Amino acid sequence: MKLSLFVSVILASLFCSCNSSSNKADEKSTAKDAVAVVSNAAVNLLGSYVGSFGDNKITLLITRIAGDTIDGRSVVGGNDRPFTGIIKLEDDKYNVSAKEPGDDKYDGVFNFTINSKQPDVIAGNWKPNTEGAHLGPKDFTLQRKAFKYLTNTGQYPQASERLLKEDDVNNLMKEDLEAMRNEIFARHGYCFKKKNLRELFEDKDWYIPNTVDVKKDLTDIEKKNIALIKRFEKYAEEYGDDFGR
Repeated sequence: MKLSLFVSVILASLFCSCNSSSNKADEKSTAKDAVAVVSNAAVNLLGSYVGSFGDNKITLLITRIAGDTIDGRSVVGGNDRPFTGIIKLEDDKYNVSAKEPGDDKYDGVFNFTINSKQPDVIAGNWKPNTEGAHLGPKDFTLQRKAFKYLTNTGQYPQASERLLKEDDVNNLMKEDLEAMRNEIFARHGYCFKKKNLRELFEDKDWYIPNTVDVKKDLTDIEKKNIALIKRFEKYAEEYGDDFGR
């Protein structure tokens, strides 16, 4: 009788233990499946989102989503910074919290939301790691917009479409020459550090700041035109007043 009771207790203990292990395994599997669902569904969020960011224009690029990890870049104010963080799906909304590396004084933390039913819009905020006189939290709403290099955009499209002649530039003022030259970089998505150049292009619909290095992207025509324009910029600066410019 005692032996029978002992065996029953052992069997009950083993059953509870197995059942507990099974429950834990099921919980892990469920959590893993949930992350996989988020990852698979969030692939359509990859891309670039553009909009106002304080006084500047920002491009937020989502480049990778794996499991519940999200990676990307922010391009704004002449800076191109990577970020990484966590993405979660809650009530049809993807909630993201992502940090820039922190080794730059302008780094901070992004918190934003993307509605799964409206995946072309990002809304959220950014907070700097260290607030300063000219650096504070920013709210933003960004629209998905893919960068595309087009030669027929801007005020001086000819500077990217054909080789310029001296007659194309020799009567332009220095400010116009500077705008023509930098418009070439803007067409390639160059993000300007100089405030006056940012203000010159950031209100243009076609301009999407996408990178801080376009040297490898410039065409031979553009390189030659840049050299020509710079030569006349120097000429206009030295002799412009003599000709009433």
